[in-house]
Formats: sequence, C-alpha cells, structure tokens
Amino acid sequence: MERQLPSRDLPRGGGWSPHTRRLAAAFTSLAALAATSLVAGPAIAESQPSPCVLERTAAHHSEGLDTWNDHYPRPERHLDAVMIFLSFPDSEPRTTPRELTADYFPATSQFFERASYGRFALRPHPGRQWVEMPQDSVSYEIERDWAPERRTGYLRDAIAVADPSVDFGQYDIVYLVADPHAPGVDSDATKVVNFDRPMRADGTDIRRIVTVFEQHPPDRNVLAHETGHVFDLPDLYNRPVDGKGDWDTHVGDWDLMGSQFGLAPDLFGWHKWKLGWLDTRQVACVESVGVGDTTLVTLQPLAAPPTRGHTGGTRLIVLRTGKNSVLAIEARAAVGNDRTTCSEGVLIYRVRNQTASGAGPVEVVDAHPDTEACRGGSVYAPLADAPVRVGESFTVPGEGVRVQVMDRTGSGAWTVKITT
Repeated sequence: MERQLPSRDLPRGGGWSPHTRRLAAAFTSLAALAATSLVAGPAIAESQPSPCVLERTAAHHSEGLDTWNDHYPRPERHLDAVMIFLSFPDSEPRTTPRELTADYFPATSQFFERASYGRFALRPHPGRQWVEMPQDSVSYEIERDWAPERRTGYLRDAIAVADPSVDFGQYDIVYLVADPHAPGVDSDATKVVNFDRPMRADGTDIRRIVTVFEQHPPDRNVLAHETGHVFDLPDLYNRPVDGKGDWDTHVGDWDLMGSQFGLAPDLFGWHKWKLGWLDTRQVACVESVGVGDTTLVTLQPLAAPPTRGHTGGTRLIVLRTGKNSVLAIEARAAVGNDRTTCSEGVLIYRVRNQTASGAGPVEVVDAHPDTEACRGGSVYAPLADAPVRVGESFTVPGEGVRVQVMDRTGSGAWTVKITT
C-alpha cells in the first residue's frame, strides 16, 4: 500500500548522477493499481476542533480531512519532481525533452503556487536527454484501461533504464513522460499508478508514478490534475459506463479534479482546507441552533491572491448536514486560476466522505437549474451559471438552508446571509 513521502529539504543539483546505480530490488508481487483503486492507510493525527470537519474514511481519496493519509506526500513548503523522458526503438523523437518540459512547466508549478496562496512550491527537475526503452512502443499495448501485466512491464523497464542516471532518492514525485509521437503511445493512458507493493530504486520506495502519454502540446492543466491525485485528491468527474455521454455532470468547470479543461479550475475551498492551504481562521463553520437562525459572513474570492503575506479573510463556509456530509459555500470570481470563469458568484456544493474517487464525492448545487451558460466554452454548460449572484437567494433542495447574497464590497468580497 501507499505511504507518504515526507516533505523535506532535498539535495540541490537536479539529481542526474554521472555514476551507474543498480535497481535495488525485484518487483515482488507487484500490483499496479490505477488511481481509482482503493488506497487507505495510517494517518497522522491533527487537531481539528471544528465540528464541520468530516472524518477520513476508507474510501479511496476520501474527502474527510480530520487526519492526513500518510501514504501521500503532503504539499507543504515544497516537493521535488523528476521528469524522465522515454523514447522507443520504433520511433525517432521529433521533439526534445526541453520542449516537452515547457509543455508543463512553469504552468503546473504556477497553478499550485496560486492555488496554495504561495504556501507550496512544486519544483521540477527535468532530464536533458531521452532514455530509450528496451522494447518498441507498440509492444506495451498502452491504453486507458491498460492490461496490468503490460503496464507493470512498462514501469519495470522505465525505472530500470532510468536508474543509471537518476537518483530516485532525491525526489518526492516521479513523472515518466513518453515520446508523444511514438506509434504505440495513447494520450488517454495518462494517469497516476499506485503500487500494492512499492518499487524500489536507489534505496528508495517508489509508491506511485505519474505516467504521461500526452500529445504535444498536451491538454491544458493535465499534469496539475494528475499531480492532484499524488496529493490524495479524488476524480470528481462522472465516467459513463459505456464511455459515452457527459463526464462533467458532478462539478462542471468548478474544480481541476473534475476537468483540466474547466473555465474555473481552481481547487475547491474544501480541497484547499484538506491540503493545509486554508486553516480554521479562513473557514466559517455554521452551526444551527434553531429553525430560522441566520449567519452573516463576508466571503473573499477563493482564487484571489494573498494580501500582506497571508490568505486573508474567510474563504469557505461549511454547514454540517449529516455524519458523513457537509454543504460548502465559497465565492468564485474572475481572478487567479479562475480568471477565465464563465460566471461569478457564491458557489454551493455537497461533500461526502464515504464516496470514493470517481463516484461523485463532490456535487455542485445549481442555483439556476433552468438555465445554462457559455455553451461551447464550458465543459458542462448547465452548471456554468451555478453560483448565486448578488441580490439573489437560493434554498438548497433537501437541506432547508437558504443562501442569500446581500452585496459585493468595493474590495470584491461577497456578503452572504445563511439561514438554517
């Protein structure tokens, strides 16, 4: 099973060692699990006094945040990521590692810098040369729902050929970037692969690998999405059983983990709280004492940059709706990672801690269910106008909670009235 690689100060210099190292161990009982598999483990206990905190459960990528799953590296301060560029005997690369690095960085690091309010830095260490795999690209039969034995063979070969020039002990994250023009490469196979038992190289356990098979140029924000899984964030899209139909009915454009193509892809405030980028001072926990209770909260735009070195003000409102569920409320505006948003206002969504990744652990509540917006630009137009706008009020179906947006201040914050 997975465990957290601790965030730490790491050696500088990129880790491209001139001497040869041997692969440290065989792949005994290796089982590669796609990111939608169940992964649960011990936790690091933290003090979370808020009654609005959901407990972490055994669901894969549980949305509970009372503890941190120490199988995953926590995005605090900085983490170091190695990029290994893989070529194949049946294809001469038409691009260079430097060009492919530019497809993903600095954009991916900038996304997380903005999302974390400067609290976290993702530091890439790209290779400068192609590393050739021992078999032709077509022999690995790469595809989205990859046969486990083929995928295991690919990963085994990749680590073996890279090990002589890469010190895996220096890195928290491993990106394997395949030649995008090789005939056997399928861009739909880009994903995080978790291991039932870790691979081991340079005295280091490798618990998961990001396999990158993107075209050149790649899908926007795709590496940020996959890196989100490395931080224990779930898939929020809905994958149709037959692969046809809408994938984005749960959250639409409103979180990177729903779609990397979203017009407002900043991470939900709930995810920022989970990752430690918001603390209890930025979260308003609304507790109902009696019917008709009202609470007035001034919400800062979630994606707005920090002021005076801190996140500043309330960014998230949470109401407990049951043992395993909450309503979350946040303000979304055209700023930061949300600068291309289709609409601005106060967004409401449900969070469930027992629902696994890919099964709808988060669902956006549509305050305008009879209309849609930005068709042709939005990934799911019916939810593009989901936020409550200034001067509007909306009662959440099934919850008896009314959200009224009173006004917007000169500084861009929203005044929100919650009635329970």
